Order: sequence, then structure tokens, then C-alpha cells
Amino acid sequence: MIRFGFWKDRTHNLDRMSLGDLVRAFATYPSVHAYVALAGVSLYLVVRWYAGWLPLVIAFGLSIIVYPLVWYVLHRWVLHSQFLYKSPLTAKVWKRIHFDHHQDPHNLVVLFGALYTTIPTIAIVTLPIGYAVGGLAGAAMAFATGLLTTCFYEFCHCVQHLNTAPKTKFMKRIKQQHMWHHFHNEQGNFGITNYFWDKLGKTYYAKASAMPRSPTVHNIGYTAEMAERYPWVAQLSNNSRGDGNPRRFRAGATDNNPAE
Repeated sequence: MIRFGFWKDRTHNLDRMSLGDLVRAFATYPSVHAYVALAGVSLYLVVRWYAGWLPLVIAFGLSIIVYPLVWYVLHRWVLHSQFLYKSPLTAKVWKRIHFDHHQDPHNLVVLFGALYTTIPTIAIVTLPIGYAVGGLAGAAMAFATGLLTTCFYEFCHCVQHLNTAPKTKFMKRIKQQHMWHHFHNEQGNFGITNYFWDKLGKTYYAKASAMPRSPTVHNIGYTAEMAERYPWVAQLSNNSRGDGNPRRFRAGATDNNPAE
């Protein structure tokens, strides 16, 4: 990715950033600019193709509703699957979009999804829904909604990895659940802001004591045996298979302690 300005030749570690630092970094990140720019173009097309407000409202609502389900499905059965690292064709993608994040959860550069995976996914999910209820204008509205919802999810995800206690009850709750996903057991709490589908899929846990500590919480299944059989991720990771986590969460306030 081409970086410039605030992001040029810099890395940002959320466990050493304040909320203000995050806001500045988020506002200047190229991926966020891409999402907002595409959303702006889409909204322009909504106006150009406008044929009634009701289909647009429905397209907007359906896109908001389907987003948590799509994230849950992708996070549980694709990002935490075992098939992507087993092929040299997809190992690099899997490493970039999720293995690196579990290895270094507070690295803002790898926390953001890769545009070559996120934008096509948003389009595949939202465009058919919008077109079905509102034609071209509905498709454009749904796509814009998906892009802006992604910005909201990404920001909440970033806040969850700050080494500070959130101020609101909502953020405290979703942060704790997400920290357990990263530092206690990765086979649960797949949501980011919404855990409805975790509850329905029986992967939600409200207390760390409800799930055993996972030995693969940092390597998400890419064990020594798997690395020997499928070496491509290890080769791209300085021959590391990820058994240890180089940047563990620094427990501070009660809300930040993943062991509780």
C-alpha cells in the first residue's frame, strides 16, 4: 500500500496510543480515504439514479442488518479456517488478513483489512441486495452503506485494541469480549460490535471462565505440525509459526485484563 503524510514510513501500535492519536491516524489512513471516496461516488449515483425513497431506505436497512452476519460467517469459517494457509496461492492472503493480526493485535497497519479483499466482499454482499429492492440506485445505496459501516466497524475494532479503558458501557463490553477472542480462546466471540450471531451460533462467551484457554489463540491453528506440512506462512514470517505472541496485551485497568 502507498502511504503518505502521517502514515509515511510509520507504524502505529494501539497499545501506546491515546484515543486522540487513533482519531488522527484513522482520519489519515489511505484505506479509510478509499472507503469514504467510494461511498461518496456511490451516493452521487444514488442521486443520479433516484426513483423513490422507500427502496433506498430498505436497501440501507438490509445492508445494516446483514453486515454482522456476513462478518460472523467470514470471521468464523474463512479467517479462522484451516484451508487458506494450506495452499501457496492463498497463504500470503491469509497471513495478511488475519494471521498477522493475531500475531500482533495492536499493530494498526495489519488491523485494517486489505482493500483487495474488503472492497470486493462489500460489493458482492451489498450490490445484489440493493439492486433487488431498488435497482441501480438501491445497489449504489447498499454499497455506500456497506462502505461506511466498514469504517464504523474498523474504528470500533481499533478502539478495542487501545490500552485504555473505554468510557461507555457499550465499548467496555465489546472490548472485553474481543480481548478474550485474542488472548483467551479464539474459537468464540467472532463479532466486533454485535454478538447476536455468536449467541445464535453458540460461540459467545461472556466470561473467560466459560471457555478453556486455547493453546492456539495466537497462531489460530497454524501449529508446528501444520507449519511443517504447509510452510508458506512460516516462510513469509521469518520462519515463525506463531506459537508465541510478540506483543501481548498489557493488562491495566480491569476492563483491559483479558484473564479476568
